[in-house]
Amino acid sequence: MITDWYFYLAAVPAVMMQGMGKGGFSGMGALSLPLLCLVVSPVQAVAIQLPILMAQDIVGVWAYRRNLNRRHLFFCLPGTMIGIAIGAVMAARVTPEFVQLMVGVIAAGFVLISVPRGRSEPAEPALGKATFWSSVAGFTSFVANAGAPPLQVYLMPLKLSPPVYSATMVVLFFIVNWVKFVVFIGLGQISTPNLSTSAALLPVAIAATFAGVWLVKRMSGAKFYPIIRALTFFVGLKLIWDGARGLMAAG
Repeated sequence: MITDWYFYLAAVPAVMMQGMGKGGFSGMGALSLPLLCLVVSPVQAVAIQLPILMAQDIVGVWAYRRNLNRRHLFFCLPGTMIGIAIGAVMAARVTPEFVQLMVGVIAAGFVLISVPRGRSEPAEPALGKATFWSSVAGFTSFVANAGAPPLQVYLMPLKLSPPVYSATMVVLFFIVNWVKFVVFIGLGQISTPNLSTSAALLPVAIAATFAGVWLVKRMSGAKFYPIIRALTFFVGLKLIWDGARGLMAAG
């Protein structure tokens, strides 16, 4: 278990962001990995995060169990499995910095393109779009725990009610993270010290998840989606900055 005090100065805020993201404010959780990477390596940060995400997923699934629209889940699930498979094959060839830059461009670019349109009518569910964006989400989730922004490109134009939107995200990534956990065990990335550190952070993570659920269930769509767009945009800018800086340092 990690005992360095400075690690927890970064880790506690990171898991709180994860919890709010899992509670329904999708996108906020993407800030947690860069924060953890300030104090541990990216590979160790992902390994510490994953068990916490899985526990938070259980809370989220229970909280939104009556809000799930199975059609949206079934449209997106096959693509995420494709993305995980691609991520497992390419994990050694793709740098986390490149994935951060890619996710950041997708997230910020989507917000910039979608906001000026001011779409008044919800988009129709489309299997092709769902498969493409969920494949990207599965890949970026596997490589960098950053699956939410690509999936938001598909889900947000549907203008689902906040609980239905959150339920789709929570249940989908519940499945994704358990599949990832099995793959990570096979790749030798799950260790006892990392699991012990995850356990120490778990109470904060669970409390933050419940806080996120409580807020989402009391928000109207008119308030919820502008917040999600703002979070998505600023997370995108942060990821672009981190990814570009990392690539330039590596070059």
